[in-house]
Amino acid sequence: MREILGWSASAILVVTIVRQVYRQWHQGSSKGVSKWLFIGQMAASTGFLVYSWLIKDPVFIFTNALMMISAVAGLGIVLWHRRKNPDEQRG
Repeated sequence: MREILGWSASAILVVTIVRQVYRQWHQGSSKGVSKWLFIGQMAASTGFLVYSWLIKDPVFIFTNALMMISAVAGLGIVLWHRRKNPDEQRG
């Protein structure tokens, strides 16, 4: 039962974050989205990923690895949008 709860919570979190990153990409704009959000997420995900590895928890390893990937993708999208449309940096 604990495993089901953990994997279910992981799925909800990952789907929510992936949906937001997709929406940001699909809209073609990152106006109002701070690159520091994703930088902070990468730092936290790195710490949680190492911790998860140390305690050997597969749910947390999987979840934090996907959160790291989503942070890298989100930051990449923000930087792409800002490069493509420099006016977004002011907003």
